[in-house]
Order: sequence, then structure tokens, then C-alpha cells
Amino acid sequence: MGVNRIGIIGLGHVGAHVANSLMLQGIADELYLTEICSGDEDNSAKLRSEVQDLHDSLAFCPHNVEIVSCGEDYAALASCDVIVNAAGKVALAAQNRDGELFYTTDTAKRFIEPVAKAGFDGVWVTIANPCDVVATEIWKLSGADPAKVIGTGTALDSSRFKFALSNVTGIDQHSICAYMLGEHGASQFAAWSAVNFGGKPLSQLAVEQPGRFGFDHDELEQQGRQNGYVTMAGKHCTEYAVANAAARLVRAIESNEHVITACSTLMDGQYGESGVYASLPCVVGASGVEEVIELDLTADEVEKFHASCAHIRENAQRVGLL
Repeated sequence: MGVNRIGIIGLGHVGAHVANSLMLQGIADELYLTEICSGDEDNSAKLRSEVQDLHDSLAFCPHNVEIVSCGEDYAALASCDVIVNAAGKVALAAQNRDGELFYTTDTAKRFIEPVAKAGFDGVWVTIANPCDVVATEIWKLSGADPAKVIGTGTALDSSRFKFALSNVTGIDQHSICAYMLGEHGASQFAAWSAVNFGGKPLSQLAVEQPGRFGFDHDELEQQGRQNGYVTMAGKHCTEYAVANAAARLVRAIESNEHVITACSTLMDGQYGESGVYASLPCVVGASGVEEVIELDLTADEVEKFHASCAHIRENAQRVGLL
């Protein structure tokens, strides 16, 4: 039986929760943790604290986990199966979903090349925002197979959308198939044409049970797009949900699940888009994204997807990636 070896870059709000979730779910056997530990952003004390806290929690986990503090030695992650990039500065996104653009892409330049040069051949899972742009950067600068670079993308937004649908209908969210697509940002959109409850299309249910399923689409779509800012308003960050979205992708990779989830992947002709990362439903397994699923979107939804990709492309151009 193989050892599940996972690296995490950045132990801020999200990275630390990713580590904790991987331990509590029994996904990780070994964790390799890195942080910026020099210059004006010396996080060495934070790294020591998180490592100690994680060690102290081992008695409550399903099995022991070897926790390795690597400081800024990003090359030490080369032997990992999966590397999770959580290096960001959430305060910059308080008013603007693109607020971290220059910070996260500059920070990523610190570790992409050292990891690639050390021979890493596993799967990147990147959380840092703007998620689609950072995923594009990792693919371009690492030379990795694009299938092995995955952004959490709209996995999180789709979860928010399903919660909104569950809240208004009373149907458990695990029985709802619904996706937010495109950018993990303001231009994302709900694929209403693909929403179904236990396999029955929403469009049919809205006719049969209008009192229960004839709800305001715009309001629920906005909840999928903006509920992160409800979280931000009170705690000035989001952490649990996005960390668990990343952990879910790591589990799918480590277990070779072939699970279908929305996530950010390289566009290679889907709906006429190519060259940038954006979210569509993907089959995820040990080799990363194994298949990208093209839904039968309406003409209006396809137009929204193009607009979302255009915004991602514009941001990628602003940091010199395209």
C-alpha cells in the first residue's frame, strides 16, 4: 500500500485548514509544509506554530501523520503525490475578487521553478486567487502536463450554489447536481440548464411543482457567486469551505476516484475556448483531470462562458502570461 505524501505551500487561513482536513479525514500519511520564511514576509514563527498545533491534534486523527516543516525549501516537496498551493493574502481580496492578482502570481514565481527543477511529477492543486490565472501560471512556468495542474475553481462556488438550492427546496444538497462554471470570480455563472434533483431536471420540476421549484434564479445564482463575501464580512476570510474543496480534490487524486466535480482546468477547445484555465465539470483521478465534460449549455450560457474566459484571459495578460 502506497504512502500518501502531500505538500502544502502557504500555512495561512486556508493552508492550515487544508492540512487539518487532510489529517482528520485520514487522507494524508505524510505532510510537507512550507512558508515564506525570509525578508519582509518572514512567516517562520507562524509555520512553527501551525506544525506544533497539527502535531498536538494527532491523537484525535484516524492514524498518525508524519508532519515535516520544510521552511522555504520548496524542492523538498518534489517527492509528493500532490502539492496544494495556498499562498495568498486574503486581505487584498476584501473588495475585489481580483485583488490578489499581482501578489499571488509574484509569490508563485518563488516556488514553481524550484519544485519543477527538483523533478516533481505529481499533481498541483491550487487555491490561490485569482485561481484560474494562478493555475495558468503554474502550468506555463512548470512545464507540467496541464492535466496535472488543477484549480479548485468553482468547486467551492458550486457547493454554495447547491446549498442555496437545498435551502429553498428542502432537498439534501448531496442529491442535487448543480454547477457554477467559468471563472472562480465575479464573472462565473450558474448552468441552470444542467440543474437536476435526483436526476430530474429543474425545468421539469418547476412545471410540476411551481410552488417549490419555481424560485427566483437570479437570487440563487447571486448566492452562489457572492456568499463568500457573507463569510468575509464577519471573519475577514474564507477558510473551511475552500480548504475542504481542496481536500476533496486531493482525496480524489490519492484514491484514484474518477469523481466528477467542477474545477479549473486548461481549456483545449471546449465551447471554442483554449489557452486559459476555467471551471467545467471534470473527471478527477490519480493522473489529475482525466476528462472534461461539456454540458449541453444554452446559447446564453455559452455566451456567459465566453465572457468569463475573456475576463480570465485579460487578467492573465495583465501579469504577462499571455
